[in-house]
Amino acid sequence: MKIAMLGGSFNPIHIGHLILADSVCRSLGYEKILFVPTACPPHKAMSEEVEGTDRLAMVSRAVADDERFVAEACEIERGGISYTWDTICFLEQKYKNELDGKIGLVMGEDLLADYDKWDHAAELASKVDLILACRPKNTGLKAAYKNAPVGAYGKNPMKGVTRENFPFPHKKVENPKVEISSSEIRQKIAEDGAWRYLVSKDVFEYIKSRNLYAK
Repeated sequence: MKIAMLGGSFNPIHIGHLILADSVCRSLGYEKILFVPTACPPHKAMSEEVEGTDRLAMVSRAVADDERFVAEACEIERGGISYTWDTICFLEQKYKNELDGKIGLVMGEDLLADYDKWDHAAELASKVDLILACRPKNTGLKAAYKNAPVGAYGKNPMKGVTRENFPFPHKKVENPKVEISSSEIRQKIAEDGAWRYLVSKDVFEYIKSRNLYAK
């Protein structure tokens, strides 16, 4: 079975994540996508207002009706800083009896400029099949890293590397550029804006029942 991993804070998971996973399956022939909520990302400051267990619960609800998608709890259960290298090593062992070939690692193009700073970056690029996804302009680095520690990504993290000149072996997926970000959804919830159809019905109901992100 061809298996790919889609990691992220999923704070919250939204329809853009699901569309990306569907694109990876349909375009590249992957049969299972592991959604892996991070416990503590090494290069990104994350709001502490929502527990990892809540983010995992939202992922579980978002993927429940698609047999290709799995909510993988390994990083939340492991705790501490979530390094992709450690997670891939764990997943290789967990799924060794059903895995066909390398695990695919789905990356948004907003992450590419700093991939060389990842733990075991070169070894990881050989260990997995890197899958580079499209990201719309307004949900890329500016949104994803606006809360990162000062200096964490240098002065201009968008300079240089793109999907077109990424120096490591990779595949590309031409997923639709859905202009949604988790930070935008959190803001809309806090401001009592319109966000209902940016997430799945079960995720919407979970957020409402737990009063998540509300001010």
